[in-house]
This record gives sequence, C-alpha cells and structure tokens, in this order.
Amino acid sequence: MSIFDKIKGAIFGTRASAAPAPSPAAPQPTATAPSPSSPAPTPTPVATPAAPSPSPTAPAAPTPTVTPASTPVAEPVDVAAMLDQAVKAKGQPLDWRKSIVDLMKALDLDSSLTERKALAKELHYTGDTEDSATMNVWLHKALLKKLSENGGKVPADLLD
Repeated sequence: MSIFDKIKGAIFGTRASAAPAPSPAAPQPTATAPSPSSPAPTPTPVATPAAPSPSPTAPAAPTPTVTPASTPVAEPVDVAAMLDQAVKAKGQPLDWRKSIVDLMKALDLDSSLTERKALAKELHYTGDTEDSATMNVWLHKALLKKLSENGGKVPADLLD
C-alpha cells in the first residue's frame, strides 16, 4: 500500500464500511444424480407464441432507453476536522496545518525522512530530497492538494 493511500485511509476511513455489506448468496441446492433405479426425467416442451408480423405501414415501436442507476455521491471528507480530531486524540501539540511531520504523526504514521522521501517520490517531487526543509514544504502542499483531488474538503488557505 502506498504512503499516500495510508494517509488517505487514515483520514477518510473506509467509505465502504459506511455502505451496507452485501448479503451472502443463498446456498444453491446441489443437483443429485438420478439413482439407477429411477428413470431420467424427460424435459417438458415449452410452447412459444409466434411473434406477430409487423404491418408494412405501421411505425416501429420506439426502443426504450435504459438509464444506468445513479450511484450515490459520497460527501467530501472534511480533512481539517479529521486531522484536528486526530491531533486532539494524540494529546500533544502537533501543527498539521504547517508540518508534514506533524500531520503524519497525528495519523500514527511513520514520519521518518525515509518515509517522507518515499512519499515525495510517489507524489512526483522533482527537487532535491536532501534539502528536507524544501521537500517538506512541497510535500505538505502536494499532499493536501492530492487529498482534495481525491474527495477531501481542504481549507482554501492550505491549497495556496
């Protein structure tokens, strides 16, 4: 699982858990082979009515259009509220609004330089990963932008 997916999952949760679980299929009866002493059943013929022939002057019936069932659109996840809640649960001062390290710590994720470099690679960072300060600032903005693009509601001032 990618680091972004871990972050997204920690913030968004599993939306599938909000949907009702599909019910298990009813067990299908198993066919039993006829016993050698009983005769095999003979199929009953089914009569099919003949289709009426269309009149040469009658207009063709309109073809019904089938529209796909609309799937409910999930509400955007309030990223700021979720992260504020995560920080509160940690019980320590974490400034997720400015720090990628604090954001990751709030979500109980590994915030090591190695993990941040891997996240930078996932998000296509083209700068120098040895300049961690610059990379961290870029990562924070890129991560919030990507969360926004993936169904998160992110405050506008954090997307600048």
